[in-house]
Amino acid sequence: MKTHEYKVIPAPTKGEKAKAAKGPEGRFAVSMSRLLNEMAEQGWEYIRADILPSEERSGLTSTQTVWRTLLVFRRPVPQAAAVTPFRHEPVVAAVAPPPAAPLPAGPEMTAPEPVAPEPLAEEDAPDSPAKSDADKVS
Repeated sequence: MKTHEYKVIPAPTKGEKAKAAKGPEGRFAVSMSRLLNEMAEQGWEYIRADILPSEERSGLTSTQTVWRTLLVFRRPVPQAAAVTPFRHEPVVAAVAPPPAAPLPAGPEMTAPEPVAPEPLAEEDAPDSPAKSDADKVS
């Protein structure tokens, strides 16, 4: 999560005239003080000054390295409202199954009609305790 944002600006190159400033160093200090106070009013905190190389064109075909002085500032990023992460909790409740839908009626979807068993002939009937072996032999 991003907590700060940064801003880099060029350092002043000339000093400002002021009554209390004597000499070039004093005028330069006044210029830096004014810049730092303006940035602080906007909520920026001074971090550091860096001197970095920059390649620039010199003439038609050549380049040269120029050293630039940069001022680095930062300020806190306004945080969005705290959002609690989504937490899935299962629902514990008895749920009745949905009622069964009736099957569509049609010639191919009809149920077969029940068939009653045919009575067995006396020869095919299983042996009963009342019959004897003598009755079977005849």
